[in-house]
Amino acid sequence: MPMWSPPPPPTSPLQIRPSPPPPYFHHRRHRLSPVSASQDPLTALSRVLWGRALPPSQLVRAVRHGWTSAWKLLMRQLAPSDPATGSFTRTPSRFPAVVGTPSARLHLYVGLPCPWAHRALLVRALLGLERRLPLSIAVPGEDGSWSFTTNSPDALYGKRRLREVYAERRGGFEGRASVPMLWDAERREVVCNESIEIAKFLCGLADADGAGGLDLWPPELRQDIDRWYAFTYPSVNNGVYRCGFAQSQEAYATAAAELFGALDKLEDQLSGSRYLCGDKLTLADVCLFTTLIRFDLVYSSLFRCTRRKLVEYPSLHAYTRDIYQMPKVAETCNMGAIMDGYFGALFPLNPGGIKPLVPASCDREALLEPHGREALSSAAAAGNGRQPEATSAS
Repeated sequence: MPMWSPPPPPTSPLQIRPSPPPPYFHHRRHRLSPVSASQDPLTALSRVLWGRALPPSQLVRAVRHGWTSAWKLLMRQLAPSDPATGSFTRTPSRFPAVVGTPSARLHLYVGLPCPWAHRALLVRALLGLERRLPLSIAVPGEDGSWSFTTNSPDALYGKRRLREVYAERRGGFEGRASVPMLWDAERREVVCNESIEIAKFLCGLADADGAGGLDLWPPELRQDIDRWYAFTYPSVNNGVYRCGFAQSQEAYATAAAELFGALDKLEDQLSGSRYLCGDKLTLADVCLFTTLIRFDLVYSSLFRCTRRKLVEYPSLHAYTRDIYQMPKVAETCNMGAIMDGYFGALFPLNPGGIKPLVPASCDREALLEPHGREALSSAAAAGNGRQPEATSAS
């Protein structure tokens, strides 16, 4: 007997019976479980615990307390502060000055996001020291330390971390492995890791080599350069960090007031003078530029320097474009690396790691727009340049 027999023929066309549905089709509707409603485990868990309502207030308070405590702990390691005021206190450089006469085998270590390292990189480029001074570029690692990769290796020793290079010095090393760092390969010693002193040393190195060209540290302007640097460093160069790393509202308010007070004075100075010391580019301008080129890109948003953007200062913005358009300068400004270094590496300030869009004023096309500052050179040469009134904007 066959195991299957066809159904009997219908008695009428109107009595055609549909074939039974396949066993895997069911007309009964199943209610999706909360877990299957989302593939995101955290969202699924939250729906199981409290549905679509807001989290319980007890949980919000607990998480807020835990996150704040963890944030303070991380910030104390990343950016030491005054316990009484919450003001950021920069750690002094371990090797603040060039001592003695280094050998001829020097090597420069920098990081592209860092404005302090950018100073040394920019001076090296402006003075034409690329062949004289080999370079290694470190990148921020996942733990925040400076590291090397296959695409950006340690060209001298092949180390994986900058700390390992520091450790090569005789006597070893303890402390922060920072950039820029000038290394004596023959003596296996750190020459200096203070940016302004490295910049001055490179100016002397160029003079000794007879490189010619720009003189960023001329003897007749050194007092003026030092005065301007004493004005811009605490309130602008370090001022943006005092805003971003402030650990109290009062510390932030003080730093922001000094920062924008200093920018207002610089705007006034540069409205009548092409550069800070007249019609000649100097180290004072180099040190200010490396902060200004990052201002709208990262400091305005990430460091909460929000009162005014650089583009809202006509003279300061044109001054920044003037320097950017000089030969070799743009090559030292890697906007992508700067964005990655700040928004990606500074976890306590941006735990989600989301990078914003590059502001239109920071696009290469915008920075190459005519600056019109050539006309100010004659005014500066006539003695219309002004000097800073004090060493602080406060």
